[in-house]
Amino acid sequence: MANLNTDLLTPSVAIDCVVFGFHENELKVLLLKLKNIDLWALPGGFVHKHVDIETEAHNALELRTGLDNIFLKQFHTFGSIERNDTDHNKMLVDKKVIPEEWFPWFNQRFISIGFYALVEYSQVKEPIPGPISEACEWCSVNDLPPLMLDHEHILTVAHETLKKELNNQPIGLNLLPKRFTIPELQSLYETILGKKLDRRNFRRKVMSFGILVCTNERRTGVAHKAPLLYEFDEASYIKANEAGLSSGW
Repeated sequence: MANLNTDLLTPSVAIDCVVFGFHENELKVLLLKLKNIDLWALPGGFVHKHVDIETEAHNALELRTGLDNIFLKQFHTFGSIERNDTDHNKMLVDKKVIPEEWFPWFNQRFISIGFYALVEYSQVKEPIPGPISEACEWCSVNDLPPLMLDHEHILTVAHETLKKELNNQPIGLNLLPKRFTIPELQSLYETILGKKLDRRNFRRKVMSFGILVCTNERRTGVAHKAPLLYEFDEASYIKANEAGLSSGW
């Protein structure tokens, strides 16, 4: 087990990262399976005294994903007095998830700074577990395993934030592969929003934004007529996001 040098850490401050991916028409989230117990956790960690919080979040995600250029955005601070749970922390010791000498540090009140991250699913080749976890896996946001403490609440707030920021952040740019079809883009929007969108209206609206470039190539290996592949015009997409893509879907 890794050494925990608390002299280097900022007391009572932690980060939790909700890492979203999109695969097979499902919104996924990257979770860590704790050692020896059936509990999962969001990636994150403690904050070193001489490291910026956003840098700490980027470092934590690079350790889990192997990627060093991840879209990351702070979305909320979680500071409820009920966040800490002494019985939970004792259980971590009893189940040998953490050594007993770590208990005083884990048992203090923590305020957690929440970040959400967007990654293209296929870029994360082998998610890497941390010092108190035995697995790191993608899970569907609609079929979550049991999560520790308030991590399900943190994930829910991140998902709601994603819905609200769908038209003002480069979400499609970061979650889709470089080339995609209009139906795949629509599926991403529907999955995040949790509702169906009219096919013709979606196509007309998204094409009116001037953010897509047709490659004149088609998706291969499909049963029906092969759809055209598109790419984002990154400069136009980012500019359009700043202005706001749509009043609603």
